[in-house]
Parts: sequence; C-alpha cells; structure tokens
Amino acid sequence: MKTDFNFSNLLGTVYCKGNLVFTPDGTSLLSPVGNRVTCFDLANNKSYTFPFAHRKNVARIALSPQATLLLSVDEDGRAILTNFIRRTALYNFNFKSKVHDLQFAPDGRHFAVAAGRNIEVWKTPEFSEDREFAPFVRHRVYTGHFDDANSITWSSDSRFFLTASKDLTSRIWSLNPTEGFVPTTLGGHKESVIGTYFSADQETIYSVSKDGAVFTWKYTVPRRNVMELEDDPEEAPQDPSQERWRIVKKRFFMQGSATVKCATYHAPSNLLIVGFSTGLFSLYEMPEFNLIHTLSISQKEIDHVSINPSGDWLAFAASKLGQLLVWEWQSESYILKQQGHYDSINSLLYTPSGQHIITTADDGKIKVWDTISGFCIVTFTEHTSGVTACAFAKRGNVLFTASLDGSIRAWDLIRYRNFRTFTAPSRLQFSSLAIDPSGEVVCAGSLDSFDIHLWSVQTGQLLDSLSGHEGPVSSLAFAADGNTLVSGSWDHTIRIWSIFGRTQLSEPLNLHSDVLAVAFRPDGKQIAACSLDGELSFWAVDDAVQVSHVDGKRDVSGGRRVGDRRTAASSPGGKNFNTVCYSADGTCVLAGGNSKYIVLYDVDTGSLLKKFSVSINLSIDGTQEMLNSKNMTEAGPIDLIDDQGEASDLEDRIDKSLPGASRGDASVRKVRPQIRVTSVSFSPTGRGFAAASTEGLVIYSLDNYYTFDPFDLEIDITPTTILGTLRRKDYLKALVMAFRLNEKYLIHQVYEGIPVADIKLVVKELPVVYLSRLLGFIAKISEESPHLEFHLLWFEAVLGLHGRVLRAQQGKYGSELRMVQKCVVAIQTELARLADENIYTLDYLLSTPKTSAKQQQDKTKPKLLMAPEDVDSEGSNNGDIQMNGESPGGGAGWEGFSDSDD
Repeated sequence: MKTDFNFSNLLGTVYCKGNLVFTPDGTSLLSPVGNRVTCFDLANNKSYTFPFAHRKNVARIALSPQATLLLSVDEDGRAILTNFIRRTALYNFNFKSKVHDLQFAPDGRHFAVAAGRNIEVWKTPEFSEDREFAPFVRHRVYTGHFDDANSITWSSDSRFFLTASKDLTSRIWSLNPTEGFVPTTLGGHKESVIGTYFSADQETIYSVSKDGAVFTWKYTVPRRNVMELEDDPEEAPQDPSQERWRIVKKRFFMQGSATVKCATYHAPSNLLIVGFSTGLFSLYEMPEFNLIHTLSISQKEIDHVSINPSGDWLAFAASKLGQLLVWEWQSESYILKQQGHYDSINSLLYTPSGQHIITTADDGKIKVWDTISGFCIVTFTEHTSGVTACAFAKRGNVLFTASLDGSIRAWDLIRYRNFRTFTAPSRLQFSSLAIDPSGEVVCAGSLDSFDIHLWSVQTGQLLDSLSGHEGPVSSLAFAADGNTLVSGSWDHTIRIWSIFGRTQLSEPLNLHSDVLAVAFRPDGKQIAACSLDGELSFWAVDDAVQVSHVDGKRDVSGGRRVGDRRTAASSPGGKNFNTVCYSADGTCVLAGGNSKYIVLYDVDTGSLLKKFSVSINLSIDGTQEMLNSKNMTEAGPIDLIDDQGEASDLEDRIDKSLPGASRGDASVRKVRPQIRVTSVSFSPTGRGFAAASTEGLVIYSLDNYYTFDPFDLEIDITPTTILGTLRRKDYLKALVMAFRLNEKYLIHQVYEGIPVADIKLVVKELPVVYLSRLLGFIAKISEESPHLEFHLLWFEAVLGLHGRVLRAQQGKYGSELRMVQKCVVAIQTELARLADENIYTLDYLLSTPKTSAKQQQDKTKPKLLMAPEDVDSEGSNNGDIQMNGESPGGGAGWEGFSDSDD
C-alpha cells in the first residue's frame, strides 16, 4: 500500500479570522481558515486550500494586482510569500510586530504594512535585471500615529496612501517625496477610525469611525472664506496657503447601540458598505449618503466585508459562527453561503461512492461535503443536541445518525429529508451506532445504559436489547457479511454478537483497559480495538484469539498544552487512541487520538509506517513539542495574558452568556482550543483519507498535481520532445514519455490527441508498469472533462486487454480499480439523472409528425407571392409574377435563378 499521503484540502471550516480578498478578475475569494488560506472559486464552484501552514492563525492576507503573489501574515507578524498560481511557498519573513493591515499598491510595485503604530512600505519581490540579495527590500518607514493603525488605502495612481488609526485620526502619506505635499492629519472623530478611503477622482476622502460617523473631506479653504467668495468674489482674499483637507459633511448611520465593525468603499461605483456588531450590514451610495439596502445576515457581529473589483459581489465573514457569504446586491441573491461547524466534529464518514463526506458535530448539525468542489451541499438541523455518530447503509442512499437528544434518525440523501426516527423506551443519550450492511437493522449504544438496542429500519420498532456489558458501550461495528456485530465497552471487554442466530449469546474478549473504539477489517475476519492504555489490539473473529498488539503510547504522544510544565514526551496524560479504521485493502490501520498525530500501522508486522501531523498551529493547545520556560510567568503562561486591552469597551466587558452554560460564548471564558483527532476514515478508492480535527475536516490524498514528481526521467524527455513525438503520430511513445515527465497538462494533451481508432493498439502495447498511472489519470480527468464516451472507451480497452494482470494483482491495483468503479458509477448516475430530466422533451420531439422529403425540399424553395385574382381556376398564372414584393426586374427576389429557370 502507498503511504505518501499529502495534505490535499481542508473542509468543515470556511472562515476563522482576518480579512477577505477577491482576485483581480473577481471570480475567486480568498479566506483565512486557521493557519491556512482557502480559495473559493465562485465561477467553477470549487474550493482548495493552499498547502503551506503558518505557526499561528492568519491575521491578514493580500494578493498582488497581477494575481501572481500571495502574502499572508499570522498573529505574530510572520509572513509567507506564495506563488498564487503554483500554490508554492517562496519565502518566509518576520515583520517583528503585530500586523493590522496589508495592502498592495495598484501598480503592484510596493506593498504597505500596518505594523503596530508604524507604516512600513516594502518593494514587491520581482524578477529584474538588477540583482537583489534580499527578497524583501524596505522602501520607507512612516511614523506619526500614537496608537495601532487599523487600515491602509492606496490611491489609484499608487503615489499616496491613507491610514486609519485607533488614535482617532487618519493620515495622508506620499510614497515618495512630492513637491508641495506635506503629510496631513485628519482629526475630528470621537472613536477609533475603522477606514479611510479616496473617491474615484481623488478629490474627496471618506472616513468611517467605530461610533457610526462618516466624515466627508475636501481640499478647500475655511468656511468663512467660502462665504466671502460667494458675497463678493472680486474683493474676497484668495490665499492658496489656506487650502487644506477640511470636513465638509458629517453623517451618522444611526444604528442605536450597535458599533461599526468593518467597512469598505468601492470607488468606481461610489458604494460604501458597513458591517455592524448586530450582524446587520448597510449599503450606501456616496456622496449623497443614500441608503440602498440593509440586510441582517448573521446573529453575531460581522468581522470583515469586501467587494469584488466590478462592484457586483459583496463578501461577508463572521468568525463566531464560522459564516462566509457572497451576496450580489443588485439581484439580491446569494452567490455563496457556507458555514462550517462552530463546535467540535465528533465523527465523519465517506459515502460508498466516495464523492461525499458526512460530518456530525456537537452543534447538533449534520453536514454533507462534496469532495470534488469542497463545498457543503446540505445541512440537517433536526437534532436538538450534539450528534455523536453516523453510519451509512451500503444499499441505498440512507444515512443514520445518533444523538445525545435520545434519537436515532434515518436520512434520505436523494430527497434530503429525515424519513424515520428511532427512540428507546427510556431516555438515553446514544454515543455509538452501527448499521447492518443490508440496511435492515440499526444498532445503537449509550453511555447511560449498558445495553445495545436494535431497531427494524422498515417498521421503526425496537426489536431487541442485547445485555451483557457491565459498562457503557463506546463503539459498535458490523462485519461485511452482516452476521456479526462487535461492541466495545468501558468494562474492558469486546463482545462478538451473532444477532441473526438462534441464540443471542456473545463471546467476550478481555482487554487490560477501557475499550474506546473497534473496527472490522473489510473482509470481516479481524477486529482492531484501541483502549485507554494506548494499545492497539488485533483479534481473529473465527477463533476469538488475539493475533497481535501495538503499544502506541509513544507514537500518539506529541504536543504539550500551554500550561504544561513538562515536555510532550514526559507528559503523563492523554496518550491513547480514540478512533481507528482499516484501509480499503485491509493491510493497514489508521489511528488518531488526543494529539496532533495520525498514525499509520502495518497490520501484519505491527510496524509504524508513517506519522501525519494534523496541525502546527501554536494558537491551539497541544501543538508545541518542547517546553519554552521563558513563556511561563508568575501570572501564568504569557499566551493567556491579555496585553492588548481588547475588553476595554463596555459591550466587550459585559458577559451575556447564561449561568452554567459550558457552550454559551467561548470567547468570554477565554478557553484555548486543544488539538485532537476525533475520527478518521479511509476513502473507498484508497487514494486518500479524512480526519476530523479541531481545525476542521483535513483531507490527505495521494493525488497531488502541483508537485514535480517525475518517474524514470531521462535528459531527452522534455515537453518539446513529447509534443514533437505526438505530432509524428507515435502515440504510444508520446504517452509513455508524458507519464515519465508526470506533468498533468502534457499527459492530458497527449491523452486527448490519440485517435479513437488507435486506443486499443496503444493500450495493448502499453507497459504494465504504467497501468496504474493510466487508470488513475483517466479516473481523475473524467471528473473534469465532458468527453464521457472517450473515457469509457479507454476503460473498456484497459480492462479488456489487461484484465488478467489487474485481477492477479488486486492488492497492487486495488485503489485504481476502485477509482474506476467510482468514475463509472458517477457517469451512470449523471446520465440517468439527465435522461430523467429530458424524458418529456424527448417524448414531445418524437411525437411530432414527420415531414416527407418532398415537403422538406419544397420548404427550401423560394415561394412565389401572387394575388388571388391573378390565378385562374386551373392554377395558371395570368398576371405578372411578384416575388418577395418586388417586380421581376428588381432582381432582389430573383437572386440565384438562371435563364433556364425562367
């Protein structure tokens, strides 16, 4: 089995904190998700997460006007420069201060950084003839603010920029010394200034403060001189030295006790968008200050608002609920509406097709994520408490979930509705769930009761209660044949049940500690169980004998909390696995627990194959490896001490959470999240796996086309030689060369350049070593390409000509064959859906009367327009022929006729 899994995508989280950035074409949106950045392609309905990761949560991001460089900065001021097109990190840099804003100049040559009270302007890294020894070259540092700067706005000509600060002022700066220009301070606000903006002609400046005031500034003389000019323009003194930026208009939003949290201005369309602490946003037209629209989009405050370059789409983000919205204000419709889980994810599950992932969380929501697009396609909210487990019936699109509200619910994933609910005679909080592969019986275990409850899916009635455990039931699993049920409990035992047999006796298997999770091997002949003492044990089902065990305490341990006085290696607590699953071929197991590591073991030898680090985000507890004693003070860890004074405002000091509520408002209790892995699951194709962690749903995959990974490369294999071989119609050699260079665009070009008639010849002579690469590529490209019949012909040729090799080496080609099956099923499903939608249109077209060939020919001939009185009873023509309203001499109606036709 291949083990080189790499980070592929991050789902379950759409926004954490920071700012939103539209790409210059306005079709994609960049959003910070923890210590990573996600790009939402709104035009193609896809999303992807960049592979680089910061040491802490991302605070600000900026994209160059050419959309080539992405600059992201975390909470400590550490920046990563990334090639946006190739998604490759280029350089790491430290600004050595907390960054509040980051903006590229419109010409792309400089970018400004609001680092504390100072404004730093740096040259944008670029390729030029002048050799530079440092990627980042500082242009100038601007000082003058007495408190942190909030925002930076460049002028359209990139010569000036505006800054807004917490010291109640705004300032105008010039990039380079300009004759006659003096840096100007704009004062008058009574609260912190959120943003300051230039108008399109740069003759007007608008400033917005936290208390809801909007000031309009113009470069003019004092008001009394203006009145003198109006009375007597000839005698009034005109002193140019008295012209300066002055307030000409003061306006207020009048939103009661709500404060302004964010604002942005679109100069070409004169639109001012403001977000308030009540979840309300307003859209104004400047300079008349006309209210265009007001809408409430969230129950919590809006953290950031952005507008795309065309001015059509508005993007809003709310961190407390994890919401991200893109709204088209002219049509008043949503372009994107996504929300992640705002509580910890408890379980996840791949659908049998591998196209969707189901997640359940403590917020009582069930979300279905599309693995291809990365978007949440549906959310179920019927549960009234945390959802602890989920299971999928192998036959039919039916999902089952267990919740702490005492119910088991069945969901139809075709119509997206809850069609059945199962409950126990007494009120129980269900924590584990298992479904018979046939979908006839559903089983659930609880932490309150020691019994296992069985229901009939068809009738919804309680069939039986399995007794035998002496402790809470923590995990359940069905074998692939459906005859055997295994359960794990806190009473240190695993029990094997034959629920369809004549007797309900169980075989107890004793362990040394509490059983936290159990899993069946895909063939149903082996059980894997993880216990509280950090061990993984493997048991044979037929003879109930322990086959092997792995001591995973040292493997799973890693990362220390911020208040720990010991290193991660010597910390005594939390060293165990709480989730385990088998790979698709059954040769490996994947386990995770209360640490940042996911561990992959080989079942036969018990050896550690690979450790995957879920996160390196130091904003989360449990990610640090070594103890740093300088961060420990007499008042506690320095990371938990609030030295920014964020709770200085009255509304921030008031605690509105309910007494005794543990999940009321997490920000009030100042609790840092702790890294842990609650569930892991392999993809049915075997090409990836998913892990539910504190940061969200992390996807690891073997498919990564953004890294250069050649195979048996030689010096004469280049893109030019490959395309030249293709033009010479040497298709087999061109395909093999493309696979050896392993560049996706070249493989795609060669693949579609092979004629249909030559597919079987190329496949027949293809070396066996390239079979897995060919199958994987076709299965991957079929998700993006519309040439369905072309892909099916390739599948038919490969399976028909190399079927014996694929069957003899199922372990080697198992993952590729599962990808092919997934692809064929997806094509079949899509065609069936399309046929169902168009069946009535086809019936109508087929029911229309057929026209004969003579009638079709008559329709193509020009018609002669005659008056009724010009035609006699025999149909002969007695008058002048009129065609298309013109006389025969006119010519226009007779175009195309020869003399013989007359």
